[in-house]
Amino acid sequence: MIIVGETHLNMPLSATADPEPSTERAAERTVVSVLGVDIDAINQSDAVERIARWIETDQREYVTCTNVHAVMEAQDDPEVRAALSDAGMVTPDGVPLVWCGQQAGSDRIQRVYGPDLTLAVLERAAKEGWSSFFYGGGNGVAERLAEEMQERYPGLQVAGTYSPPFRDLTEAEDSEIAAMLNDSKADIIWVGLGCPKQEKWMREQRPNLKASVLLGVGAAFDFHTGKVSQAPSALQRVGLEWFYRLCAEPRRLWKRYLVLNPRFVKSVLSDRPALKTRELI
Repeated sequence: MIIVGETHLNMPLSATADPEPSTERAAERTVVSVLGVDIDAINQSDAVERIARWIETDQREYVTCTNVHAVMEAQDDPEVRAALSDAGMVTPDGVPLVWCGQQAGSDRIQRVYGPDLTLAVLERAAKEGWSSFFYGGGNGVAERLAEEMQERYPGLQVAGTYSPPFRDLTEAEDSEIAAMLNDSKADIIWVGLGCPKQEKWMREQRPNLKASVLLGVGAAFDFHTGKVSQAPSALQRVGLEWFYRLCAEPRRLWKRYLVLNPRFVKSVLSDRPALKTRELI
């Protein structure tokens, strides 16, 4: 191994079991436009299959697991909006975005939650022989995550781990990191830098990296290593994960949930989500 160092809109969720993967039209993907951000109207099986196709055809794309926080960041930061627009897939990570998709008329959209998607793709990776590089998290978190995932999925190939400093990197450091990631020959680079840093990083670095897929999964690094506890599934299902996380980390998350969430609800009520199609990558 190489080691370098939501809010409530009063609408029920559909069944949690994924339908069969969709047979998307060759040139189109269905998205729900939420305040100008296009969220893929998919379920977890669809997401895994699209990622598999990218790897099998040696494409170079990136995935953002997007929640209310990211949508609201995009309202104020053009770089975040551009990063979400350019992504090969924008999953409905937050329950309110699933409700938005359902209200817009999608009968397929389900939550594609970063921590769950991480496990689903890694399980597939162990079977297919795809190699992973874990990039992000605090000191030692990426290494610990890699070790735990290898224990969970025997045969999982880990190309390397690296936890970058929290400060902004210099151009020289960015170049060195890109070279390290490319030298690892990873098929998938898991990015755990947090929103909106990871979205900006993936958009900026995607042209420089050879891996087929960059997957921005945020808090999955901390959740799967036990650094941060996840909300109980019952709270997640009814859209109250935000309350659990606010109680756990009030000083860090108060603005996200007490300012951005109400603003999101007000904005969505005046600018209703709508389904449309985009080019399928």
